[in-house]
Amino acid sequence: MATLINVLLVVNAIIMVVFILLQSGKSAGLSGAISGGAEQLFGKQKARGVDYFLHRGTIVTGVLFFLLAFISVYVLQ
Repeated sequence: MATLINVLLVVNAIIMVVFILLQSGKSAGLSGAISGGAEQLFGKQKARGVDYFLHRGTIVTGVLFFLLAFISVYVLQ
């Protein structure tokens, strides 16, 4: 049981890293943060299409990662 949970945890972590790396950047770097990056940060921009899928996938895999980590600790004790 513990082995299965640990394997799922590693697979989930790999999928989460892929989702994060495939997302497009939302700022123009340090220069964008200094000169008006707040408009992009607090603006009403909704992700659509692939960006929406990657955003939701990152949230789901992040929550699943923490659940599997807690279950893994619980099973090992």
